[in-house]
Amino acid sequence: MKLVVGLGNPGVEYSDTRHNVGFIAANMMAGKFGVSFSNNKKFNAEIAEAKIGRKKIILAKPLTFMNESGKSVQAIINFFKIKPSDIIVAHDDKDIALGEYKIQFNRSSAGHNGVQSIIDHLGTQNFFRLRLGIKPLKQISDTADYVLGKISKNEKQKLDEILPDATDKLLQSL
Repeated sequence: MKLVVGLGNPGVEYSDTRHNVGFIAANMMAGKFGVSFSNNKKFNAEIAEAKIGRKKIILAKPLTFMNESGKSVQAIINFFKIKPSDIIVAHDDKDIALGEYKIQFNRSSAGHNGVQSIIDHLGTQNFFRLRLGIKPLKQISDTADYVLGKISKNEKQKLDEILPDATDKLLQSL
């Protein structure tokens, strides 16, 4: 069994922000599988279940807000008995150029509070990450304002170009 976690913040006011590209990626994967998310109070997350062949995939979008994502992820892995190495976390990354992505294993949070929360709750960084680039084109003074800012039309177009490839490569690795 694999767990794919899309990071973001719950609520309409955050739905089209840069910080929610993990949610956007999770929604795209759910669409590819033809499954829908439902609210699961036990995990404080939206959950969808799918299969690739015989392999069960749990898709999750924590509803704990970004900085507390680890609480939700820990509840899910404890319930389903999922090993950290079977977890993939999709999230925004301001250090990667917009329109680019990286799939990596066993990396530090690099200052991403949602990823750090997961590391803190699991006690390990031995999980996969789909790092989706949102790097600004010019210097920014406030990271929080930037990541919580709305995705522009140009940014949306670039994300729409890479997300199918990124999610396909991610799903192939499962």
